[in-house]
Amino acid sequence: MALKWWQKTVVYQVYPKSFMDTTGSGQGDIRGITEKLDYLKTLGVGAVWLTPVYRSPMVDNGYDIADYKSIDPSYGTMKDMENLIAEAKDRNIRIVMDLVYNHTSDQHAWFRESRKSRDNAKSDWYIWRDAKEDGAPPTNWRSIFGGSAWTWCEERQQYYLHTFASQQPDLNWENPQVRQALYDAANFWLEKGVGGFRIDAIVYIKKPKELLDGVPDGGDDMVNIHTMTANTPGILDFLREFKEKVFAGHDIFTVAEANGVGPEDLKHWVGENGIFDMLFEFSHTCLEFPEGEIWYKAEGYSPRLIPRLKACLSASQAATASDGWYPIFFENHDQPRCVRHFFPDEADPGAAAKAMAMTLFTLRGTPFVYQGQELGMDNVAWDSIEDYDDISSHGQYELAIQSGCSPEKAIRAVHRYSRDNARTPMQWDRGRQAGFTSGTPWLPVHEDYAMCCVEAEAQEETSVLSFYRRLSHLRREGNAAEVLQGGSYRELLPEREDIFAFCRKLRGRETFTFVNFTGKTADYDKELLEGAELLLGSMENACKGTLRPYEAVCYYRESETEVRSDENCRQ
Repeated sequence: MALKWWQKTVVYQVYPKSFMDTTGSGQGDIRGITEKLDYLKTLGVGAVWLTPVYRSPMVDNGYDIADYKSIDPSYGTMKDMENLIAEAKDRNIRIVMDLVYNHTSDQHAWFRESRKSRDNAKSDWYIWRDAKEDGAPPTNWRSIFGGSAWTWCEERQQYYLHTFASQQPDLNWENPQVRQALYDAANFWLEKGVGGFRIDAIVYIKKPKELLDGVPDGGDDMVNIHTMTANTPGILDFLREFKEKVFAGHDIFTVAEANGVGPEDLKHWVGENGIFDMLFEFSHTCLEFPEGEIWYKAEGYSPRLIPRLKACLSASQAATASDGWYPIFFENHDQPRCVRHFFPDEADPGAAAKAMAMTLFTLRGTPFVYQGQELGMDNVAWDSIEDYDDISSHGQYELAIQSGCSPEKAIRAVHRYSRDNARTPMQWDRGRQAGFTSGTPWLPVHEDYAMCCVEAEAQEETSVLSFYRRLSHLRREGNAAEVLQGGSYRELLPEREDIFAFCRKLRGRETFTFVNFTGKTADYDKELLEGAELLLGSMENACKGTLRPYEAVCYYRESETEVRSDENCRQ
């Protein structure tokens, strides 16, 4: 079966607030994205996913939406947005919007109306409950950002539910009017010409029929709301309606954020009989959180994570081998930088970045590159919690302190997992503020920008940026391109705890990827590569059978008999 356009391209995620500022406000804007489209084209990008640019109070940097059909003035105008879509189309790039449909801002007109009384036209557009007899919240659920998932409303004399911040009340998907209003908003953007949607936090839209207390999982007698509401039975009925009313009949792609959906459930969510084209599942990014995402409890980096990482990636590959498609990613706006997430602190970030790039571009699926990942951008480590903007970082820090952690331990957890790690400004050049803004940036520029920036790396053949460009080219052109786009996946050396190795195969052509995730030299059986030629290595002078610390290689081999036979069949 022929691959679709979105299966053959590279998707680049832009966090608009931190990408490029054209006004000197210190915050990125839509015109800045338009200005950098030619740069994105050099990476082989065919789609650009924007995190929300809708009108918002920005409590959660745009994920608290006050109007689904307007652009926030801090990002520009609707005309700017229409121009971005048109300019991208001229370069054969599609713009992909972020749909945040589990919740709105508490400043949205729908919620302002809903909170007025218990009998107004939108009274049940959100999830309201009475207090317990003692006045306590209806359940002991903890929000994703920490603290109770319920907030009291004086006007209604009731609590409302919020999976995330108190300023992000959850919508009531049981109400068909709510669902239709959301479908209308998505169709509004399809009419503008967008090329797809990423759907945020979709696993939370269906709530249990009865909202009950859960078993506490931390030191605060509360239970994470994720445990109580994620993937509630019946959610797929809502999503099938969503597909019918919005996605069906359009040449777009859809990718859902579905934390908690494991490989064994993917068949219900993606593929011929599923809802979405792709699904972000997070088994490989949550390796440190066996008890739920509580940062201070995390294991941190350990070599023990490498076998788990391999197992998760291989399981996802297997789950989408015959039906569905995998969005490959190692970074996004909610994750720490991958050069720290999957490697020890002493690892060279450049070598680590190339190792992850090789994995990203040679697995089966569509690669998703997060802004700055192609430069090898690193985490930050600011001194005080007050230096952090991220609302979840403050919630996790307070949870750690309340649970008896020292301030030093609490801030170390923030250093490693804060979402601000991925949100520092994009590093364009060696000039003031890394070329991101002529003003004062909303978050500080990383101190390493003089060496880790587009200007510096574009001039260096051995840079991370140059490596990304070569990998992207390999996926688009040459003998190996078809294999890397659509070939089957088979793990090699599954018993090894230091090397991630796999083979891709299509009609007699094969690629072989070997990545050393450790700081030690690793040997393997070079006979696995008999007759294969090096396609690309992350270091000079690659040697079959030996990987230097954090080295990654990709080899190519073809069987002339099988290739000729296939070509004869096509003739």
